[in-house]
Amino acid sequence: MRVAVVILNWNTRDYLKRFIPGVLASLGKEDILYVADSGSSDGSIQTVESLFPQVRIISIGENLGFTGGYNYALSQIDAQYYLLLNSDIEVTDNWLEILSLWMETHPECGICAPKLHALDKVGENWQKTQRFEYAGAAGGYLDYFGYPYCRGRILSRVELDRGQYDTPSRVFWVSGAALMIRSSVWHNLGGFDERFFAHMEEIDLCWRAQSLGYQIWCVPQSLVYHIGGGTLPANSPFKLRLNFRNSLWMLKKNLPFAIGPVRARIRIFCRCMMDWGVALAYLIKGKKKYAESVAIAHKEVRKSSQMNFKGKYKIPPDGGLLIIKYLSRR
Repeated sequence: MRVAVVILNWNTRDYLKRFIPGVLASLGKEDILYVADSGSSDGSIQTVESLFPQVRIISIGENLGFTGGYNYALSQIDAQYYLLLNSDIEVTDNWLEILSLWMETHPECGICAPKLHALDKVGENWQKTQRFEYAGAAGGYLDYFGYPYCRGRILSRVELDRGQYDTPSRVFWVSGAALMIRSSVWHNLGGFDERFFAHMEEIDLCWRAQSLGYQIWCVPQSLVYHIGGGTLPANSPFKLRLNFRNSLWMLKKNLPFAIGPVRARIRIFCRCMMDWGVALAYLIKGKKKYAESVAIAHKEVRKSSQMNFKGKYKIPPDGGLLIIKYLSRR
């Protein structure tokens, strides 16, 4: 098998019905589409089996989150490349072939991804837009304190796609909504860090891949449309908690190997102070639940002794010099 496209599903039957036909139409002769189900109760699997018998089903049985779900599913699949795809993605012609060809012709690339545009709900229909998708856009980076940002969106400002990012570019991370990775790289890294559950896990994966010498690329000739917040609402306090918690965990895991433990501790302390500033801003605006989410995230990080610069992941002797390019010079 060349490419295994894997959709991790938990109660998104309507998205599967709407978007699977386009994915199937884009598959090559050696590609297979899988739906890995995390114990859905909305009839998702019955619907897929009835409407799309060519789709292979992996039953996980329970919701292990984005991280645990994909780790389980990909352990069951033998393919040259894995394509992780959200259920709320609408694909375009040749999107998959473009990514596959890029991987085949760029052996230094461990992970690549398409450009993401937003998909808006208009009445009962979905409308494609020229606006970049909020969470992934055209690949991203980390700033000095480890906050992620992406090309096409800074903070809440989202750009229109006018071709400004149409050149394939090496980036620090790409969105897990549509991410292609060599299976050898996936298994060498041990997959996602399951302690994250969801959110930021793809940035952590990209960071660790670069630490092993692989490159991350956005290939904008490949385009998909993403609803964004389709599987977890963008204004969810739980989502905010995961983002703040996992971002700090990611820094504690990886930053010491990039810039040294002393500098890492100082930078992480500064980052924590900035997070508390955000929490205060939420309180001033009357958004108490959001402020509580930031506080809970920090409490979980403090209580988690497992995350103190340790992990079961492979870190090279050079400490991941590629990361210094993005973090230590800022």
